[in-house]
Amino acid sequence: MSDKLKFKTIKKMKNKVFMGFATIMMVVILAGCGKVPQAQIDATNAAIEAAKAAEVNVYLPDEFAKVQDAMNAVLADVETQKSKLFKKFGDAKLKLDEVTNMANQAAAAVAAKKEEVKKEAQTLLTDIKTVIEENTKLVPRLPRGKEGAQVIEQIKADLSGVESAVAEAQGLFDKGAFLDAVNKVKSAKAKADGLNSEIKEALTKARIRF
Repeated sequence: MSDKLKFKTIKKMKNKVFMGFATIMMVVILAGCGKVPQAQIDATNAAIEAAKAAEVNVYLPDEFAKVQDAMNAVLADVETQKSKLFKKFGDAKLKLDEVTNMANQAAAAVAAKKEEVKKEAQTLLTDIKTVIEENTKLVPRLPRGKEGAQVIEQIKADLSGVESAVAEAQGLFDKGAFLDAVNKVKSAKAKADGLNSEIKEALTKARIRF
């Protein structure tokens, strides 16, 4: 074999070795880039849990649902990438940052919403107590008789139910469950207003001033 031929053979072997080494290095680099961003996933989950602890899911349910949907989409993408030979988590990392920001912003906004609901609950409780007081004063003036007595007893029972509901709503308010208090007192207020109209209608028909 001539020196020239030997040189070409050695050169080809070197090129093959170099290409093989380059391929191995590329695989190593890609494998390094394809590491699951578990620490970032954990941090995002922690931000979501903090938002939940702040009751974002209660007072800002739509925003919390968006955060959860976004996180579920990221996790689905991560699982898809994990099944590939060459994994790419760059996009997932960016989206994890976005989800974390969404959760943090929602947690920061929930305080204002809770205060808004708290004020609504206070107003409703004040209003319904006024209606209950008026109903209580008007009931003794209702016309009595065979049928009237039964109607009065039913109204008294309904009033008692409203008062119990208001007491429960007040208890929820005192515990800081403002949204539950609002829902409870709204239902009671509708009943109290209905009784008020019924009582006044009966008094009007009997030509009793109130």
